[in-house]
Amino acid sequence: MVTPGHLTYCKKRVRQFDQDRYLTALFAPEESRQGLYALYAFNLEIAQIPEIAREPLVGEIRLEWWRETIAAAYEGTPPEHAVAACLAETIRTHGLTRSCFDRLLDARSFDQERRPPASADELKIYAEATSSNLVRLALEVLGVPKNAATEKAALAIGVAWALVGLLRAVPFHGRDERLYLPRDLMETAGVSVRQIRSGKSTPALEGLVHSLADEARACLRAARQVAAEVPATARPALLLGALADGHLGVLEKAGYNPFDPRVQKPPPFRELRLWLRARRGKY
Repeated sequence: MVTPGHLTYCKKRVRQFDQDRYLTALFAPEESRQGLYALYAFNLEIAQIPEIAREPLVGEIRLEWWRETIAAAYEGTPPEHAVAACLAETIRTHGLTRSCFDRLLDARSFDQERRPPASADELKIYAEATSSNLVRLALEVLGVPKNAATEKAALAIGVAWALVGLLRAVPFHGRDERLYLPRDLMETAGVSVRQIRSGKSTPALEGLVHSLADEARACLRAARQVAAEVPATARPALLLGALADGHLGVLEKAGYNPFDPRVQKPPPFRELRLWLRARRGKY
């Protein structure tokens, strides 16, 4: 059973550890916000597993617990856990697509491997599975009718947001012995894992970050090409695009140096940017 304490817990978790998504949820109708908080709190639970479980086996055990929890949620018997209870209620209320959760959890197994993706294509597959599926679920919470344009926007915004997040997290992942920069691009650019773990930027690394930032920009352009066909009710799930613009702007000003302290901070006028985009019906 969902209690007020469970609801508050999910909201606080998202506000503390995922401020960007928390802010976008504020633009959703009040009746949808708690479902979004539950969804985003669940995402935090599985995304933070590598930080908590240093051993891959332990991480996989935690992921398996969440697989069983999702299965129980669809059966109406979630465990006594704040996020699980809220997520189960959200699944029941909004009829969320089970396969999105399955793909998301399966993709998170890659986090336990602690190796760079072999190629840019593998990175994009990971980004789509972990991020675009979350956008798709958010759209379902918002009750957005499905159409080709909305799916294209969800896919593109999700990949763009994941790429931006992974670029900003290069210093953290380097310290944590995890990297998400594609190995083939690193080899071509002459960037080594040891170099990144040293915490010092190089022109080669900045060139690599620049190229992936451009990939994120291309995804944002693709998402906006279909904006006229995307229902207005989808905007709260897609406003991550507006925030991605801000983070990419900071990266550019930092010369695509992922170790520049500015990259780790919220972009200037973040809330104003969101408000203006939402007011204009854009993302």
